[in-house]
Amino acid sequence: MSVERFHIHIADEVLVDLKRRLQHIRWPDQLENSGWDRGADLTYLKSLVSYWREQYDWREHESQLNRFSQFCCNINGIDVHFVHECGKGPNPIPIILTHGWPDSYLRYQKIIPLLTDPASYGGDPKDSFDVIVPSLPGFGFSSSPDHPGVNNYQVSEMWAKLMTKELGYGKFAAAGGDIGSGVTRYLASNHPELLFGIHLTDIGIIRDLLTSHEQVKLSEEELQYKKRALEWISLEGGYMSIQSTRPQTLAYGLSDSPVGLAGWIIEKFRAWSDCGGDLCQRFSEDELITHIMVYWLTNTIGSSTRMYYENSHSLPPLGYIKVPTGVALFPADIVLPPKDWAVRNLNITRWTNMARGGHFTAMEEPELLAQEIRAFYKPYRVEK
Repeated sequence: MSVERFHIHIADEVLVDLKRRLQHIRWPDQLENSGWDRGADLTYLKSLVSYWREQYDWREHESQLNRFSQFCCNINGIDVHFVHECGKGPNPIPIILTHGWPDSYLRYQKIIPLLTDPASYGGDPKDSFDVIVPSLPGFGFSSSPDHPGVNNYQVSEMWAKLMTKELGYGKFAAAGGDIGSGVTRYLASNHPELLFGIHLTDIGIIRDLLTSHEQVKLSEEELQYKKRALEWISLEGGYMSIQSTRPQTLAYGLSDSPVGLAGWIIEKFRAWSDCGGDLCQRFSEDELITHIMVYWLTNTIGSSTRMYYENSHSLPPLGYIKVPTGVALFPADIVLPPKDWAVRNLNITRWTNMARGGHFTAMEEPELLAQEIRAFYKPYRVEK
């Protein structure tokens, strides 16, 4: 299949079924005054579901999403959905942006116009990009793999084919966070000749530091990272353990209950964002529900969580990354990486501590991230 236009249209019967489920909920109880301490708060979730059932309009959001130029093509047997918006400038360079979990390609919805048309937002038209935002395999509108082994490495190979063979770019930029950070690093490791550079908003959990027993060889920063990361995994990493070991068991409940799905996702948006415990400080109800809807309407929560299993069981090791690398760290993100380790393992040419924001970088602070991406890639632009 060659590249084809893609248009979102969810069948009416799927929306009718969702409405029925939202009208017949069996709620659990919750300990008095426990709030979010033991997971998603009952009072908040009831309020969000009430809005979802009574006021949220999927067709309105579907129409807004269809304003983006969307496409689909088959790569390695998987139908890959992606946004492809061309830059409005004299010499845009292509950039592929890769999302993570539990967000979706919508992570980059706000930043796309800032990168394609910087002049309309106070920037320089010479800093424009052609922006490509794919949905990871098994996420949203991309089809799900029917075989094991589709991990960050395999996705990076798919992205190389998408950018070069399907879209015809000779060289391009790549950026990402969460799973997208891993995909981007494998892309840089295996295809450095294709990349101007890579830009990351995190480096994930650095497993080799956590398992290192040679404490004397670690810097003080690395030792502090190890302590913080192990504490975070102990307190917050339960979801990761389940998704890395028994994603299929989890999938039954989350695929059958929209409220169960909402609770699983919403807790992470609250815990990982720079919201100070108040989701409405960072996200509108519509924004959160639309992210949930992308999983619900496509029934891809099960296939999305399988990525954790594949990355835990089949990823090859990464060597030193020679491609110029920019890192932008948002202060409320999960366990910020030590610069010492990053410098030893990546060709760091720009390291920026951002003023605010959390894990969902392009959703929370699109302007700040867009400025940082433009600044990082500016030296690599070649005048035509």
